[in-house]
Amino acid sequence: MEIFELSGVEPNPRHTSVNAGAKICRENEIDVILAIGGGSIIDCSKAIAAARYYDGDSWDLVTKKAPVTNALPVCVVLTIAATGSEMDSGAVISNIETNEKLGLVNKLLQPRVSFLDPTNTFTVSKYQTACGSADIISHLIDLKYFANENEKMYMIDRMVEEVIKTVVKFAPIAIQEPTNYEARANLMWAATWALNSFLTMGIKQAPSCHAMEHELSAFYDITHGHGLAIITPRWMEHILKKDPEKVAPQFKKFGVNVFNVDPNLSEMDGARAAIEKFKEFLFVTLGLQNRLSDLKIDDKNFSAMANKSCAGGELKGFITLTPKDVEEIFRASL
Repeated sequence: MEIFELSGVEPNPRHTSVNAGAKICRENEIDVILAIGGGSIIDCSKAIAAARYYDGDSWDLVTKKAPVTNALPVCVVLTIAATGSEMDSGAVISNIETNEKLGLVNKLLQPRVSFLDPTNTFTVSKYQTACGSADIISHLIDLKYFANENEKMYMIDRMVEEVIKTVVKFAPIAIQEPTNYEARANLMWAATWALNSFLTMGIKQAPSCHAMEHELSAFYDITHGHGLAIITPRWMEHILKKDPEKVAPQFKKFGVNVFNVDPNLSEMDGARAAIEKFKEFLFVTLGLQNRLSDLKIDDKNFSAMANKSCAGGELKGFITLTPKDVEEIFRASL
């Protein structure tokens, strides 16, 4: 085999790296792309696989100005448990010049094979282990668990809860004992199942926290999982105030079934207790900094970020958010 390497792919991978990779593929008649890494490497590889067959700027594919018509096969050796990109057909690519971070989804981008060896994650840092764990949970609650009842299925909800409980159990162990095979294996498999489409079947709503965090990453280039960890509890607090009748029962159920909140509490008290337990897990157990200001983020771009989160209209997630709502959530996270 003849090997060509594309090194230096960024966290929050850039469309410029996609263009560079596609150029290598075209010039050297590459047959297959091997993505060795985590979500950023895999997502970039998927976009390269499609851009190989497009003569223009790869950003045209991401923004849907041009269709994905073909793609090279992508294979994966996973090295971090986080995004689940090893078993789905989506990629997220950033354009730093325009402060945009957008998704590219096409069935042609599904990896042909992924090798999941937990020992490859033994050297992942405590910080990235914590961020990856937050990302896994966010996929489960943002894309599936907190959803309208007519789109939910009892069996799937119970499975989602068990995957979240798996992360809650094993993330602290992996942080303290990085070579603990059982902990790393459970986190790796949880990450894959959190976003391989099985647990999100039937849901059509927008993932609110991801929409907001993508703007944070687009403007400030922060670690995706950390941004989600900061945003999600503030989103929960905001929508609990906005629509307590709809939100409180689901939040209480989350607290009772995942964090052992007292089931005898009222709906509102149970919901508030669930948020506090979740915050304790993210910011005390995982040790993540809990404010955007800790990451040197200020509020100068919040208005623009809020409008882009809502695509100029409203963000139609579990609870519909206006740009004003989103800006308030950003400010509460500051």
